[in-house]
Amino acid sequence: MDSTDREVADGVSSRTPEHVDRLRAVLNLCRRMGVCTDLAALQALITREAKELLQADRVSVFLFDRDKCELWSAISQEGKIMRFDARLGIAGAVAMSGHTINVGDAYQHPLFYKEVDIQTDYRTRTLLAVPIHSLDGAVIGVGEATNKLGGRFTEEDGEILSTLAAHLSDLIEHSPISAEMRAQYPGAAAEPSAPWGDGFATQKIVGMSHRIQSIIRLIDQIRPSSVDVLIQGESGTGKELIAKALHFNSPRAKHPFVPLNCAALPDNLVETELFGIEKGVATGVDRRIGKFESAHGGTLFLDEIGDLSLAAQAKILRVLQEHTVDRIGGRAQVPVDVRIVAATNRNLESAMREKQFREDLYYRLSVVRIQPPPLREIPEDIAVLANHFLHKHCSANQVPLKQLNEAALAAMAQYGWPGNMRQLENEIRRLVASVRSDSIGVEHLLLERTSSQPSKAATPAIKSSQTLAEAVDTLERMLIAQAIDNCSGNKAGAARQLGLSRPGFMKKLRRLGME
Repeated sequence: MDSTDREVADGVSSRTPEHVDRLRAVLNLCRRMGVCTDLAALQALITREAKELLQADRVSVFLFDRDKCELWSAISQEGKIMRFDARLGIAGAVAMSGHTINVGDAYQHPLFYKEVDIQTDYRTRTLLAVPIHSLDGAVIGVGEATNKLGGRFTEEDGEILSTLAAHLSDLIEHSPISAEMRAQYPGAAAEPSAPWGDGFATQKIVGMSHRIQSIIRLIDQIRPSSVDVLIQGESGTGKELIAKALHFNSPRAKHPFVPLNCAALPDNLVETELFGIEKGVATGVDRRIGKFESAHGGTLFLDEIGDLSLAAQAKILRVLQEHTVDRIGGRAQVPVDVRIVAATNRNLESAMREKQFREDLYYRLSVVRIQPPPLREIPEDIAVLANHFLHKHCSANQVPLKQLNEAALAAMAQYGWPGNMRQLENEIRRLVASVRSDSIGVEHLLLERTSSQPSKAATPAIKSSQTLAEAVDTLERMLIAQAIDNCSGNKAGAARQLGLSRPGFMKKLRRLGME
């Protein structure tokens, strides 16, 4: 009898015969998993015996690709490979948090992603998902059981599935099955199959912070509709990426996505570009349709809409209300069916107060508002983005993959990035072209020291009558409040952002009266 058998035997007196039988079944299944030499045998064990052990309708295994922020089904009842954004769904939440989630009513849970059920013609009622950890503690996958036969999954079910997941970890990382399992991975070149995007998916929006996850979830929530959307954010924050994701994850995906930079549009060409012109209006002029007609059935992306004149705004509003355009020199109105996604780096609320932007157009466009965060507010995503751009540009330039060392990544995380993701990508592009070694260090970076300093507007008012200790407390309160706001109230995330341990952070909150 080995040590594990003795542990089982020692617990007999405190457990019912049913519990003992179940423990022995777990032990037996783990042993049999350990001697599997091919994926087919492992899949049979998991989908048949694990589900009987858990009294579940299905048991599946998903592997987590952290670089692409996606999950793919390595073992499933259907034997069908599926890929989806890890920021959607309960399995994704488990992969990114490393915590077990047990759901009694899937369709009432805010994290549940219904599209998988739609594609597999399945109805999930109860669900249990546990993380699969590597030896160094990183999450490499998710084990999932669905639809408990009678009631919901118990705490004991969670322990059993976690035990099986722990045994799976070694197989996934080190056995011959690992190579076979990863050989079936669809790869980076292929786009996800429906419903995860036709030619452009939310996976293109890189980042795992809470604020980026919230944008991904909002895009998914409004997927079935064609409501107009207003995206407000600083230059370089990925507004066009979001616009494309909105289009290609909507019912209009098979129709055109037409972008137009309003800032580059002179007033005398607004009508021509937007509404088109008929032949013969002037000498040498040929008939040309405008952007509204080009986007018929699809999406018109009006970038930097805040730069349009009031006259141009009025003309756009009329088209949105009437659903028709008048070509210059035309005699008949042309019907158009267009979804508008508008973007701006201006504060349109302030522009309305200053009578520089029409209120009626603002409320017509902002049925849904999305505000992508500047890079300085999501420092936890900087390493993810930097490595994403590094892979992209090393591949594009056909050079061996370079690595950013820890000092370089730390310097990037502390930098203010006034040009946001666009500036970060340009810096990575420069590094790929100019650094000869495989390792990129802090000495290779060209980052202005001043841009990461807080602006005067962000500096708290410190009174001359304050002692040094009181002034320090004032500054700490401001920095802590900003960090908590950046992390959407998540205190653990705020502690990481400030470089503090969670106990030290909580102690500081108590001292400052900020609990």
